Amino acid sequence: MKSDFPRVLSLLRKEKGISQKDAAKELGISQALLSHYEKGIRECGLEFLIKAADFYGVSADYLLGRSLDPDGMTINFEDIPEPDSAKDNMISGAGVLPVMNKKLIANSLNIVFDLLAKSGSKELTKQVSGYLMAAVYRMFRIIYAFNPKNNLNTFGVPNSGALESADAYMKSCEAKTRRMESDPSVKTENISVSSESIARTYPLFASSLFSLIKNCEDNMDK
Repeated sequence: MKSDFPRVLSLLRKEKGISQKDAAKELGISQALLSHYEKGIRECGLEFLIKAADFYGVSADYLLGRSLDPDGMTINFEDIPEPDSAKDNMISGAGVLPVMNKKLIANSLNIVFDLLAKSGSKELTKQVSGYLMAAVYRMFRIIYAFNPKNNLNTFGVPNSGALESADAYMKSCEAKTRRMESDPSVKTENISVSSESIARTYPLFASSLFSLIKNCEDNMDK
């Protein structure tokens, strides 16, 4: 059984606000056996998995840690909304600063990913994407933890060591990206750029990238 199962099973019971004794009774097993399932000492059978999924109102995939959605849904390419859609740009009660910074980052990423596409390297795209996703993940977890009542089921990795693991993954992605500088599979001639060429090639996004660079370097100087 996947190691996420004991953690998810235990968290679902605690979220439901019932004791291990009461949950075991509802699930038709002994408290001792449920304790073993929640601690990962023993593996359950298919019958219990289905019964637990029905009892907690989640999918079997969610119980097994195969999906972060309680209904077991996974996202397809066609399901991902465009980042510039009207709905996505509506940050409730945001004010100017969050909306502006979001646009600076999103517009700059348009340039980054276009350069990655021109490089012709799937591996380079994978490593850069991994780094950026981990950066968003780290900050989201930090903000998420501000409220101790927030549901930990959102994450598959426990709080202890999660940020350190994300940081290590980011460093690994960065190291692999840097090593690809001389990789013959990367079409470096396609990603030769300058301030002038960026402004010419990306007239809608260039000012955002230049502003992002300046903001970062100003803060780095401080």
